[in-house]
Amino acid sequence: MKRHLVAVLAAGALVLVAVVAYFGHQWISPTPTAVGGAAGADKGDKAGATEAKGPGKSSPGGGAAPVETVVVKPGVVQEDLQAVGSLRSNESVILRPEVSGRIATIAFRDGQSVRRGQMMVLLDSSLNQAEVAQARAEFDLAMSNLKRTEDLARRNFVSSSAQEQAASSVQVLEAKLKLAETRLAKYSIAAPFDGVAGIRNVSIGDYVKDGTDLVNIEDVRTLKADFRLPERFLTQLKAGLAVEVVADALPNERFAGVIDAINPRIDSGGRALELRARLDNQRERLRPGMFVRVRVIIGERSDALLVPEEAIVPAGDDFFVFKVADGKAMRVKVRPGVRRDGRVEIVEGLSAGDQVVTAGQQRLVRDGVPVRVVPPGQARGEGGAAPAGSPAPGAPAPAGETKKQG
Repeated sequence: MKRHLVAVLAAGALVLVAVVAYFGHQWISPTPTAVGGAAGADKGDKAGATEAKGPGKSSPGGGAAPVETVVVKPGVVQEDLQAVGSLRSNESVILRPEVSGRIATIAFRDGQSVRRGQMMVLLDSSLNQAEVAQARAEFDLAMSNLKRTEDLARRNFVSSSAQEQAASSVQVLEAKLKLAETRLAKYSIAAPFDGVAGIRNVSIGDYVKDGTDLVNIEDVRTLKADFRLPERFLTQLKAGLAVEVVADALPNERFAGVIDAINPRIDSGGRALELRARLDNQRERLRPGMFVRVRVIIGERSDALLVPEEAIVPAGDDFFVFKVADGKAMRVKVRPGVRRDGRVEIVEGLSAGDQVVTAGQQRLVRDGVPVRVVPPGQARGEGGAAPAGSPAPGAPAPAGETKKQG
């Protein structure tokens, strides 16, 4: 019985293995219908792609690529040199007393406009006023004695030496009086020029020594811009050249000025020229100490050919534009010059009146492609803007990437 049971189990196991093997083979092997269906689908996709690429299907213009263009016209170009610098007041001073004393009066407010000769700070001068009064009294007495001596000398009642002594005494006392008055004037501190008072560092009642900082005064109606340029531009620079100043604090404003002075000595450390420009600041938009960018205009041309920066197509070390003629676009090599405010000067390669493409260049894969000019913005709306980071037409593909076909 045991031998018969073992034989039955072995036969059942062999049957189970055979069934599993058969159905496994049927599941792995593709059927002729599946293979045929896949092939048919592949052919259908290729046929659809071919139909999509057929004539007249790419754009509504009958195969002509939509582009935006501009006409090359002469314009004004300024040749310039650029530098960075800082602003200084036309005149700047820190008021300091020449004598020691206690502050009795402060006759200004912080930030107030002041006039030349206006009294700013007054020190206590009661003692000096008494000295002046004493010196004046002694001088007046000496003058009276001199008049009496002269009257007596005319009558021969006194000698000439007595008259000379009286005159000498008058001179000494007059000098003493002037000294006392000068010392008294030092106790009153006035503004040396028209300007704006800064923020004072003292208060009424403070005792200050000679040389103590009291307040600064700045003449800001005219400012100086100090900057440097390399020494190789020495022959191109001279006093009177126009400059344009832009401050980071006021990025949308430009301030005009002129070069006022050039230091005759070249800085041996940086081999640079030190220049100073003067600019009007009547509106007081600028402030001394501000960082500024200076553009020195060394020349101007009115016949420069200008195109928008969007028209330039870089390819390696070269630059190209697409010129439209007879309804077709041709790639033309150009040599750019000065760049300013979104426009580029074309030194070689174009002529006045040429029509160049400014949008839609990625559709122009070869010379002679038919194009149709559309209003501004439409070429970009129809896919005219190239994806960010994509290479320009004619430029080599980035390393490690394969250019897709179709």
